[in-house]
Amino acid sequence: MEKRRLYRSQKDRIIGGVCGGLSDYFGWDPTLVRVVFAVLVLAGGNGLLLYLLLWILTPLEPAGM
Repeated sequence: MEKRRLYRSQKDRIIGGVCGGLSDYFGWDPTLVRVVFAVLVLAGGNGLLLYLLLWILTPLEPAGM
């Protein structure tokens, strides 16, 4: 069984690839993840902080994945 890892996406990215990486990891639609982050940003700004932390802490997807 292959161990899954969370990466920032290189192919499905708009800004940092965080939402694309999360959608690949969990098997969700990338648009849904982006909407959730947008709602979190508009509902108090915690979504922006979470996105920035994930952008800094999550490694970029290796080439060829």
